[in-house]
Amino acid sequence: MGAISRRVFIGSAAMTGTALACARNSSAATTDAVPIIDAHIHLFDGTRTVGAGYMGSQAYRAISHTSLPSMYASLARPLGVVGAIVVESSGLIDENLWYLEVCRADPFMVGVSGNLDPARSDFGEYVSHFHRDPLYCAIRASRFYNADSAKVVLNSVDVANLKLLAQADMALDTANPSMGLMQANVLLADAIPDLRIIMDHLPSFDPTAEGQQVYEAVVKEMAARPNIFVKLTEVYHPRLTDNVIVKDYEFLRARLEYLFGMFGEDRVMFGTDYPNSYGVATIPEEVALVKRFFSSKSREVQEKYFWKNSARIYKWTKRTPDQPSLT
Repeated sequence: MGAISRRVFIGSAAMTGTALACARNSSAATTDAVPIIDAHIHLFDGTRTVGAGYMGSQAYRAISHTSLPSMYASLARPLGVVGAIVVESSGLIDENLWYLEVCRADPFMVGVSGNLDPARSDFGEYVSHFHRDPLYCAIRASRFYNADSAKVVLNSVDVANLKLLAQADMALDTANPSMGLMQANVLLADAIPDLRIIMDHLPSFDPTAEGQQVYEAVVKEMAARPNIFVKLTEVYHPRLTDNVIVKDYEFLRARLEYLFGMFGEDRVMFGTDYPNSYGVATIPEEVALVKRFFSSKSREVQEKYFWKNSARIYKWTKRTPDQPSLT
């Protein structure tokens, strides 16, 4: 995520601060009892001797080079978040061990989506190795295709290796959303129908007016594949065209309703993208927005979004008494 504009687009339909606070408090009343698992945070420690392969957004790096479970938990627990999954933020394979070490030491963390390159000849060995740890439930990889001459083609080696990931019953995170990646996810879902594919941060994709129909077509194609899931994350985000952060609820509600309508209640997940969200929206703002949206849904739908779907898709491990369980 690039530099963040100080301007925030409120829009003619936006409420005053007082009215917005009241609306949030009112809508949150129906969702406050639902436990939340954050299915997308980033961890790193740039103060280590070996450093870190990634240290968050530019805005966050300006204030800190560290993101640890305790730092996030102190912000999230008061909002009903009882656990989190770390999604890889570094291309260094050794970081997988660090993720596991840090998460193992803090039971707030329920899962690791690590970093393994499906183009590696030893990919299968690493999958077999890390899969032994119950915390290691997925990887994030997005470079399993080529897009030459605007035609998306899967890499055969990557597909063969990702079949091993499916055989290990692990999920695949993909980010950040682009037309090429979304088209590749459709192809991959057909090539490996038993691989659980997660499209991260889909609300952050802003189609141009000229590209709206193509965008809607590929979303329709993804929605037609039952093994593609989406994270309704980065709902607040700087627009690529002007770097403005849209906070008009009706605009954001319409986007959420569209994606929820396309993918349905069983294929959407909650996440904050902490600490990349720093400077864009606070954790209370992130949680309040989706609580407000889901307050009109049934309790069962709320539970699916806030924790049940991630439990099915990631098969994360319950580690503390206040964390929910499907069984």
